[in-house]
Order: sequence, then structure tokens, then C-alpha cells
Amino acid sequence: MQWKKPFRKIASSLLLLTGFSTLALPTQAEELGYPEKEELTFGFIKLTDMAPIAIAYEKGFFEDEGLYVTIEAQANWKVLLDGVIDGRLDGAHMLAGQPIAATMGFGTKADIITPFSMDLNGNGITVSNAIWEQMKPNIPKQADGRPVHPIKADALKPVVEKYKADGKPFNMGMVFPVSTHNYELRYWLAAGGIHPGYYAPHKGDISGQIDADALLSVTPPPQMPATLEAGTIYGYCVGEPWNQQAVFKDIGVPVVTDYEIWKDNPEKVFGITREFAEKYPNTTVRITRALIRAAMWLDENNNANRPEAVKILSQSNYVGADYDVIANSMTGTFEYEKGDKREVPDFNVFFRYNATYPYYSDAIWYLTQMRRWGQISEDKSDEWYKELAARVYRPDIYQAAAKSLIAEKLASTQQFPDFATEDGFRDPQTHFIDGIVYNGQKPNEYINKFSIGLKSGQKL
Repeated sequence: MQWKKPFRKIASSLLLLTGFSTLALPTQAEELGYPEKEELTFGFIKLTDMAPIAIAYEKGFFEDEGLYVTIEAQANWKVLLDGVIDGRLDGAHMLAGQPIAATMGFGTKADIITPFSMDLNGNGITVSNAIWEQMKPNIPKQADGRPVHPIKADALKPVVEKYKADGKPFNMGMVFPVSTHNYELRYWLAAGGIHPGYYAPHKGDISGQIDADALLSVTPPPQMPATLEAGTIYGYCVGEPWNQQAVFKDIGVPVVTDYEIWKDNPEKVFGITREFAEKYPNTTVRITRALIRAAMWLDENNNANRPEAVKILSQSNYVGADYDVIANSMTGTFEYEKGDKREVPDFNVFFRYNATYPYYSDAIWYLTQMRRWGQISEDKSDEWYKELAARVYRPDIYQAAAKSLIAEKLASTQQFPDFATEDGFRDPQTHFIDGIVYNGQKPNEYINKFSIGLKSGQKL
């Protein structure tokens, strides 16, 4: 087997302690060692935000690390997660909530970690044409007659209330119970006064539909447009290209993006088992290096490489949607109602704004939403949230990868957080559609700010 470039052995190693596991990683000044495992299989779901994996493969970044990778599309998120847990997959493009929920024991129990966040933003909420026509009278108009954005769920509330009055369930789709899409759809609905329902796992009820005004259920991402067209659901929250597909098929209208719900929100992660990271520390760092380089390539020169990325993603072995459908959101625009295409340069962010850094505060936000909607049945202390986040999100691995790239002049220090002072918590975030500020250092205080949702001391 020929290396694409030579490797050098680690001179010494640094034991990095997270309090939960011990992993020997190279320091900034050291040179990386050989990957302990060279042939790897990674899983993904057919969404544009799997792009860092595809680009790391297609541009030779995995091969630069001595990694020979097979990339396999998975049928749904559960199959993907099970594949990583049982070892059929070495790692995968994951919903950020999956490693958190697995480690916590909600659903399948397993120790999954992430050393790399794959992107920011990238999702949307789409409704059927019929629902859109009922919403439109409730939406303010610009001078040119187009709707004012962001469109809040206040415009949907009278529609949902009419369905309830008529005794009809208002059904909506999301991709998985611990998906960003579930929490973003719930956030948007609740901000508009529409209750998305509670979970009660301690009572055996994991439907998420207790007390719900809108009934949310799971549909795999590529099946969303067809399920909408069939009338099974009236709207959905999903990643691209499946919102733009509804526009192209003329079956629905994307009404809001997650960029408008929570500006620069964290999306997918790259997930591996903790056992894999401990058994193959060099391989783990090298995977992370390749993914960082891919993310840099995707965003460099103001997204200049995006058309090439879209061409790659449109291949049937990756996302497999038409070039124009993928390009409609990935090259700096987003089309809402047919013909209403607007500039959204940050709809997909892969590297800017420290997008790839695994912040503890990102993990904690997901945990607050799990508690808000009952997936976490009882109160937890602020420290519990922080400790669980540190078990799953691994900036120590990320930093080892980034520092080695800097040492090799493949990246610069200015492209990353200041590792000397970085504590894993973003500054309080203010750009939410309801104006509520999120401070990851104070999760319980945050949970108590919402008018709809469980609060401290409450249990179903």
C-alpha cells in the first residue's frame, strides 16, 4: 500500500483528560503517528450537509492521512446510529442529538463522541401549497408584494386552530426524535403559540404528542416531499435539498429557514464510538484533520468552490438530487415561494464562525430542548448538563488535529478559536426568532424563560 505522503512517528504523547476517558493525542509540536486503522467505512444520510465527508474523499484529504475510506448511504438515522454502535460503520454524519441521546440513554444506550461539528444552519420548514394559501392572509407584505421574512408560526396558528375545531389532526414531519429538525420545528411552533407536544418516557410514551396542537412524527429526509404530496403531513422540517425539492416539484413552500429561527445554529456532527477513539487515537485525529480541511475548502474564497461541491453532491452515490435543486440553497440563495429567491449567503456554513469546533454549549442547547419537551423527564443540575456535554463533545481531539494542521502550515491560527483561552462555551446567543437569549452556562435559567414547555420542578 503506497502512502500519498510520508508519515512520522509520534515522539511522545500527551494524556488528555476529560474526566470520563483518557486518550493519548499528539501535542502541537509533535508529528502525527501512523493511523492504527487505515481502511474505514463511514455512513451518511442523503443531505447536502454530509458534504465534508464527500469532499474529504473526493479531494484526497482522507488519502493524505493514509486513510482509505468507503462511504455508504444509510436508509435512515436509526440504521446509521446502529451501524456505528455495532461496528459496521467506523463513523458517520450524525444528527447532533444522536451522540448526546445515546450517551444519556434516551433510546439506544451507547458511548458516542464527536470531535467535529459538520456545519451551521442548512434546514428549513416547508408547508403544503394548501396550507400556504391559508397562511398568506396572516403574513405582512413588503412593498413589492412579497412576504416579510422571517415568517413566524403566528401565521400558522389560525390554520391549526381551524383544524382542531373541525376535529382534524394537524400532522407535520421531522426526521428523528433527537434531531435538530424536531427541536427547531418545536421551537418555531411554540414561539408562535402552537404546542408541539410532550414526551413522557418514564410513562412509556415516546410519541411526543401529549397536549399537542400539531402532531409531529418521523419521516426519513428523502421521503419528505412525497409524504407531503400524498397529504399524510401538511408540513415538515428537514435539511436540504428536500425543501427546495418541494419548490421544484411545485408541491410546497418553504416558509422559514433555521438561520431565521436561530442564526448560525449548530447542525450535524461526525460521530464515532468512544471505544474507537481510544483504540485508534492517531486515526481519530487524522479523520478530524481531513474533515477540517474539507470544511475549509467548502467555505474558502467566499464559497467559490460551492459549484464544484454541488456537482459532486449531485452524484447518485452522494445526495443524488438534481444539480439545480442542490445549488438553489448551497450557492448563497434560498427559494421560498416559487420565484421568490432571496440571498442567504450563510444558509450553509461549513467552516466560518468556528463552525467545526465542538462547543459544549451547542450540546447543552440540545439537552435543554430535550428537557423542555420531556425527553429528559426530571430536573437536572446545571453541572449535569455540562458534564454530559463534556463526555460527548471532544474539543481536545479537535484541537490536536487543528494544531497539527497549523504546524504543517495547512491552516493558520487565525482560522480557529484561541485554544489557550477557549472554554467550550460560546458567548450568550441572541439571534433567536422569539428574542430569547441562550447562555449555555445557565441551562436551567434558559429553560425557565419559555412560556410553552416544561420548567424547573415540572414532571408529566
